[in-house]
Amino acid sequence: MAEELPAQDLDQARRTSMAAERTWLAWWRSALAASVGALGVGRLAPEVLDVAPWPYVLLGCAYAALSIGLLVIGAMRQKDLETALRTGKHTPLTFRTVAVFSGGGIVLAALTVVLVIAQI
Repeated sequence: MAEELPAQDLDQARRTSMAAERTWLAWWRSALAASVGALGVGRLAPEVLDVAPWPYVLLGCAYAALSIGLLVIGAMRQKDLETALRTGKHTPLTFRTVAVFSGGGIVLAALTVVLVIAQI
């Protein structure tokens, strides 16, 4: 028979689990925003601006790749946090992950600015 946690420990475990779930949902929100960006840049912008679509389609695909990456890493992060909760270990987000997403975001933003300026 499994030993029950004291009320205070159970409450702490629940709060920690819910915080991990909120973090996972934040990854999802970010992925949805990137998906909207993909549609806006890749599909709508060329029609609205009446320009050659290929650079916008490529940039839209890059935003879609960001969305997929956010969903994958978010799911992996959720699994890691739940495992950490069960084992009592601390599992911080690696700097490599932060650097990859930050660098990718910078590149996407810069390319978007370049396309916007090119249309002036």
